[in-house]
Amino acid sequence: MATNIEIKARVADPERIRERVKALSDSAGERFVQEDTFFNVPQGRLKLRLLAPDHGQLIYYQRPDQAGPKRSDYLIATTQEPQTLKAALAAALGVRGQVNKERWLYWIGQTRVHLDQVEGLGAFMELEVVLKAEDDLVQGQAIAQSIMNDLDLQRSDLIEGAYIDLLER
Repeated sequence: MATNIEIKARVADPERIRERVKALSDSAGERFVQEDTFFNVPQGRLKLRLLAPDHGQLIYYQRPDQAGPKRSDYLIATTQEPQTLKAALAAALGVRGQVNKERWLYWIGQTRVHLDQVEGLGAFMELEVVLKAEDDLVQGQAIAQSIMNDLDLQRSDLIEGAYIDLLER
């Protein structure tokens, strides 16, 4: 499995954070509209991300529900038949719920920065420090903390779980 160090935070002022991210970013940003369907699984989380009628990603991940920078282990499999796969998974496992969002992706070094507008929840930001083979968890956490400081994120802005958890509450 691949490993990231992640944080997720509520964003009170999306335009302010977007300007800060753009100033730090190594990329111009890319917009996605995503539909994530979560399935019932005994451990971790399993979701099918619909990106286009003929393009989806099945994503399995495990991470602790804690607010600070945390390890996330994940696997991603792509599909050209996301609706057929969704029907099969729904029949076999049952659907837990769905998350719809508009996402802007930026890169700051080896960190993916997601600015999300989540239907029913509001504005959020995620940092995913993509660990290289030579990186350890402490280095990844330090990178995440440095970017959090650069973006003036407060610990009180951080959330513990996934969007699906927030929607279920």
